[in-house]
Amino acid sequence: MKFLVTGGRGFIGSHFVELVLQKGHQVVDIDFMTYASNKKLPWDSNPNYEFIRDDISKIKHLPPCDIIVNFAAESHVDNSINSSEIFFESNTKGVYNILELLRGKVYSRPLFVHISTDEVYGDIRDANFTEEDKLNPGNPYSASKAAAEMYVLAYNKTYNIDYLITRSSNNYGERQYLEKLVPQIIHCLKNNKKIPIHGDGSYIRDWIYVKDNVEAIYHLINIGAKNETFNISANNHMTNLEVVEEISKWYKIENYLDKINFVQNRMGQDIRYSIDCTKLKKTGWQPKFTKGIHKF
Repeated sequence: MKFLVTGGRGFIGSHFVELVLQKGHQVVDIDFMTYASNKKLPWDSNPNYEFIRDDISKIKHLPPCDIIVNFAAESHVDNSINSSEIFFESNTKGVYNILELLRGKVYSRPLFVHISTDEVYGDIRDANFTEEDKLNPGNPYSASKAAAEMYVLAYNKTYNIDYLITRSSNNYGERQYLEKLVPQIIHCLKNNKKIPIHGDGSYIRDWIYVKDNVEAIYHLINIGAKNETFNISANNHMTNLEVVEEISKWYKIENYLDKINFVQNRMGQDIRYSIDCTKLKKTGWQPKFTKGIHKF
C-alpha cells in the first residue's frame, strides 16, 4: 500500500511511518516542520519514503495514495490556551482542507484516517467514555480536534468520503517533544532540575506507549475498518505524581517529591481522562504495555 501521512515528522506520526516502512509500504510524508518536528530520522534515505514540506491547511494537491493518515496537529494544551488560533488553523482548518481535496476526487478516493484524542470527551471522574458518548471538549486544543471530527462525519454523510477516526489516550515514548510530561520528567531528572507539576499532581491520565497506539491504528487499517470511530487505550491510569515516582525509579531516586515544583493549574484543568477500548479489543488488538511507564 501507499500511505500519505501528514505530520510524519512529529512524535506519534514518526512512529507510524517507521512501522509501515518496516512492513514494506510506501510513504509520502507531508509535514510543516514546526518546532516539535524531527529534523532528521533514520529512514530519511529510504527509497520508499518521500518527504514534502507543506502546511495541510494550505496544500492544493493530494499525492496519489491508498490511505491518508492525518497526524498533523498542534497538541500542547498550554499553548492552545495562550494562543488558540494556530490550533484552529492546523487541527480544524487543516482537516477541512484535506476533506475538500478529497471531495474533488471522483475516482479512487483513499480512506481518510483521522487521528484524534481522548480529550474530545472532556474529563470523567469514575467511569470510562465509550465511542457512543457525546463530545465535551474542555480547552481550545480538544475543541479544535472535536470540530475536525464533526467535519469528517459531515463529509462522510454529504460526499461519501470514507473515514476512520481513532481517539487515543495519553501517549509517551521515544522522540516525544520536551514540553510533554514524560520527557519533561526525564529531562529534569537527568539535569538535576525541578519538575513542574500542575496543582497537587493528582490529575489522572490513561497512559499508552506510542508503539502500541500506532500498531492499533495499523491493525484497524489492515482489517478494513471504515466509517467508524475507535478508542485506543491501555487501561493504565496514573496520577501525575505516580508518573514522576515511576520514572524516578529508573534513575534510582527515592525522594521523588523533592524533585517536584508544584505550579499553578492551567485554566480549565481536566481532572481525569478515561476511555474504554472494548470495541477495539474485540477486533483482535491488545496493548503490549499496560502497567506503569514502559522504560524506553
